[in-house]
Amino acid sequence: MKIVYNKARPLVEQALTYRSLRQDLISSNIANVDTPFYKSKDISFESVLTQKSNEIFNQNKSKELGLANTNSKHLNPNSFDNNKATAFFRDGHLARNDGNSVDLDVETTEMSKNSVMFNALINGLRKSGEIFNNVLDSSGKI
Repeated sequence: MKIVYNKARPLVEQALTYRSLRQDLISSNIANVDTPFYKSKDISFESVLTQKSNEIFNQNKSKELGLANTNSKHLNPNSFDNNKATAFFRDGHLARNDGNSVDLDVETTEMSKNSVMFNALINGLRKSGEIFNNVLDSSGKI
């Protein structure tokens, strides 16, 4: 039997996985800064985590307008899987003469932001565990 003392723990663990993957992608971008025709990659996972958070904490008040199915031959809008992070090529950066679009300043900034978020998640998990352990220790002394 697994004791669940924090409903957000699976969400935090998934966020850590995505942050780790993002760190790997950014590292790959930096490693390929001199590779001709290399396009910088990134991953988008915030919307997936927001959706999971709403499910966990019962905040399913959708602000999206549902699609109308006016013809039986139309595709079902719910048949698409939007529950996964998506990797994409980062746009908006001018490619150099060799076709490479990696901007070292952007990559190092993104890596720093990602590291701060990863460390914040780790510290949050650690603090949550410490609180749980303190409660167990205190209840044993009574």
